[in-house]
Amino acid sequence: MLKLSLDALLTVDTIARRGSFAAAAKELFRVPSTISYTVAKLEEDLGVQLFERFGPRVELTAAGAELLKEGRYLLKAAGDLERRVRRVASGWETEFTIAIDSMLCPEALMETIHDFCAVADQTRLRLMKEELSGTWEALLDRRADLLVGAAGAGPSGGGYSAVPIATVRFLFVVAPGHPLAAAQAPLSKADLGAHRAVSVSDSARQLQARTVGLLFGQNTLAVPDMHTKHAFQRAGLGFGFLPSTWVQDDLAQGRLIVKEVEEPKPDETLYLAWRTGETGAALDWWKERLGDGAVLERMLTPA
Repeated sequence: MLKLSLDALLTVDTIARRGSFAAAAKELFRVPSTISYTVAKLEEDLGVQLFERFGPRVELTAAGAELLKEGRYLLKAAGDLERRVRRVASGWETEFTIAIDSMLCPEALMETIHDFCAVADQTRLRLMKEELSGTWEALLDRRADLLVGAAGAGPSGGGYSAVPIATVRFLFVVAPGHPLAAAQAPLSKADLGAHRAVSVSDSARQLQARTVGLLFGQNTLAVPDMHTKHAFQRAGLGFGFLPSTWVQDDLAQGRLIVKEVEEPKPDETLYLAWRTGETGAALDWWKERLGDGAVLERMLTPA
C-alpha cells in the first residue's frame, strides 16, 4: 500500500513555499494541528525527517527536498488529469490561461473578457505577460493554453498550431534631447555603437533567448516589458525600435523623433498559437473571437 497521498504532498509543498506550518494552515484553510499531524504521519510512514524546525520557521531536509522535487510532478499531473476529466464532462475548461506578448495591451480585452465570463462563468480565466521566446515557452511548458501576439516563427519541434493575426511596423525613435536626435541620417552601426540601446528582456527560461535589433557588444539597458521600454526611450535613457502604433502620439507631440537607420527592423508577424490536438470550449471561443482584426488592432495601441 502506498504511503504517499496527494493531500500529504500538497501539505508539504505549501509548508515549503510559505515557510511555516501556521502559514500553510492559513493557505489551506486548516487548523495548524491538522498540518502538524499530516507531516508527522508522513514522516513516520516514510521513516525520514522532512523538515528542520527552527521555532515557528521550518526548512526542508535533504530528504524532504527530494520528496518535493518529484512530488510536484505528481501534483501537476493530478491537476492536469482533474482538469481533463472535468473538460470531458462539461466541454469547458476549469481554468484557461492566455499568454500575451508585452507588445499588446491586455486592457483592450476588457469587453471581450466580459463577454467570455457571461458564457463561461465556471472557467477561471488567467492572463499573463511574456516577452519574445518566453511567449512560446509558456505554451510548450503548459503554463499557457493560448498565445496572443507571439512574435516570430515558433520554436522547432512542433507540438503547436499557429496562425498569423497581425503585422507590426517598427520605427527607430529617440527623445529630442538624445545625442542621436541631431545626428545625420541614416544612422550607421558606428553611430549606434557609441550610445545605449533600450531592449526588452526575453522571458524564456529554457528556450534560446532572442535579441532584437542589438549590435554585438552594444551597451544595453534591459527592461522587463515594452511599456517600460517605451517610457525609458521617451525619457532619453537610450534608443531603439518601437511599434509604430505605440509612438503616434509621441511623434505628434514632439516627445519622440524618428531617425533613419542603415539597417531598419523588418516588420514583425504576430501569431495566435495553441497546442496541437487540444480542444475545449474556452479555447474554441477565444480562437474565434481573437480572429477579429478589430480586437487585435485595439491591443496594438497602448492604453
